[in-house]
Amino acid sequence: SASSLLAAGEALPGHIALVGAGPGAEDLLTLRAQRLLMEADVIVHDALVPEAVVAMGRRDAERIGVGKRKGCHSKSQAQINDLLVALGRAGKRVVRLKSGDPLIFGRAGEEMAVLREAGISYEVVPGVTAAFAAAADFELPLTLRGVASSIVFTTGHDLKGRTLPDWASLAVSGATVAVYMGRSVAADVAARLMEAGLSADTAVAVVENASREDKRLLHGTLADLPALAERGELTGPVMTLIGDAVAGANFERSEALAARKRQLERA
Repeated sequence: SASSLLAAGEALPGHIALVGAGPGAEDLLTLRAQRLLMEADVIVHDALVPEAVVAMGRRDAERIGVGKRKGCHSKSQAQINDLLVALGRAGKRVVRLKSGDPLIFGRAGEEMAVLREAGISYEVVPGVTAAFAAAADFELPLTLRGVASSIVFTTGHDLKGRTLPDWASLAVSGATVAVYMGRSVAADVAARLMEAGLSADTAVAVVENASREDKRLLHGTLADLPALAERGELTGPVMTLIGDAVAGANFERSEALAARKRQLERA
């Protein structure tokens, strides 16, 4: 009977999908991500996931914003973990929607550990990470034969300590460095990389809102990078790419990082 089916349905185990929402453009979502959004009972999303992507979910799905943005924390990571466990135990099909890729600076490791411990089934759906979108916006080869054969993903925040991180030496040996969330730490990144021996005229490309209509592109050299910290108008997520391969980018649609500095000097 219908009532026994309903009663059985209540005991169904929940399932959590940790889904990469991509860098912002809604058509950079994977087909798998879109299918899971259409099947979800609940969508738990970060602040950086655009409204248009969240709207792609099932119309009657419950949507819960748990956005962590610089200077505004609506839910702590521990609270998000508890929420996912509670939803899983309640038998919900959940999409945990993270910007970019869940496994790159997305705190997915902590969420997976908690779900494993609670015995709740989950899966991970990769997404296009911001570094790839920024490189595409700049038509910039992240690897270039004979120039760069490795890529470093970093947030730049590990430059705060006294010792240089391992990736500083990788940068000097030719790796392309992708710095996430790096506008405020740009000066630190530049200083420490030059300290590690990277040339001050190494090419740098900066993208705000990679992949989106309202993206902004800036270019310059490592020596110009500290100017980024003064660019208060860049309020969206900023991606910085540093390295010799960056010189192969198309700079026709980007403005010079140092342009404002020169204007001020003239004035």
